[in-house]
Amino acid sequence: MKTHHRRRPRAWLTLLALVLVPACLPAQADTAALTLEMAVRHALHRSAAHQATQSVTQASVEAAAQAGQLPDPMLKLGIDNLPVEGPDRWSLTRDFMTMRRIGIEQPWVSADKRAARSERAGQMVALQDADALMHAADTRTQTALAWIQMRHAQRAAAFATELARHSADDLGAVQAAHRGGKASAAEVAQAQLALVRTQDGSARTRQELNSARLALQRWVQTPVESVDDAMPPLNLPEVRLEAARIGEHHPVLIRARRAQALADSEVTVASTERRPDWRFELAFSQRSSPYANMLSFGVTIPLTVNPGQRQDRSVAEKAAQATAARLQYDEAQRALVAELGTLQLTSASLSERAAWLGKHALPLARQAVDLAVAGYRSGSSTLSAVFAARRMLVEQQLQIAELERDAALAWAQLAFPMETTKAATQVAAQEARP
Repeated sequence: MKTHHRRRPRAWLTLLALVLVPACLPAQADTAALTLEMAVRHALHRSAAHQATQSVTQASVEAAAQAGQLPDPMLKLGIDNLPVEGPDRWSLTRDFMTMRRIGIEQPWVSADKRAARSERAGQMVALQDADALMHAADTRTQTALAWIQMRHAQRAAAFATELARHSADDLGAVQAAHRGGKASAAEVAQAQLALVRTQDGSARTRQELNSARLALQRWVQTPVESVDDAMPPLNLPEVRLEAARIGEHHPVLIRARRAQALADSEVTVASTERRPDWRFELAFSQRSSPYANMLSFGVTIPLTVNPGQRQDRSVAEKAAQATAARLQYDEAQRALVAELGTLQLTSASLSERAAWLGKHALPLARQAVDLAVAGYRSGSSTLSAVFAARRMLVEQQLQIAELERDAALAWAQLAFPMETTKAATQVAAQEARP
């Protein structure tokens, strides 16, 4: 039993050291564009809160190691029948009834009780393992979400900057045409207003980028200049989102199931506590010569005078808590299956929409810009048509980028918790091999 308790948490802790939080990260990670994989590794490696969960798990391991032990014996020293009056008062040797006593008392906890307590301690270790797993999954997921948000803000800022640059070029061209008498003052004013608006939009996207950068730095705990624009494939977990299987792969249900197991073990412990612990005592008493020394032994048995109001109610309390844990697991399972199913559909649908717009709408928007510019140069179109076409192109690019961002956000919430569990399970299986 003890070996089992000590082996199980090491698998989860080894995951943090070998798979999710490698101690040696690339030296250029702080200066190069931050990839999603690097971001989640930085975040988990530098999370003080996650290290705290590891310490709590280790504390539970140490508690489990001593849960099945007998209580320490008690050394008992004393003097019996010491006179306090008369000519022999306070004498240890003159009265034949005075004895110097040394003994030992051992509280005895039955094997069933110790086994139940060991099982409860083991379930507590498992629950702390699940807490550490949940925190690792949450840290990785939140970091991924922050990285995706910064990637989108970075792309939006680039689109806005490009639009502002085109507006500045257009203003220069209109001013040159105005000086040559080929453009009106109204067209110059219109170009100036377009430039002001695009510059304001560029400033707004830069502010959003700075906010996204700070949000990501909160998790990775290192300065971030930019993130890699390459988005990993939005591959959904291999595990099918079925109620019968999801409990084996999602940290939320893993923890709920282990909380249920802990509650059941509490019922077993409460049931064994109905039988009181006995105490055995052995004592040696020494008397003065010529009187004989004496040996004493005895048993102390607690009396359960009102079990209906004490022990039975304790068992009923733990049984009610176990029932609540089972119902909470069932409710969490139903809610999680529905939530993950929605995330799966959302991610797939948004990805399809982004791909369809990129294939059909984006080429048309670029063609509209080319036609508007050509028309303006030939005198058959106005400058406002060029501005409108370019704004439409940028808006289309932003719409596609937002769809890709939202699809990635849904994917991260679905994939990262299960991938954390999958990696932990693989490490546990490797440790279990002889």
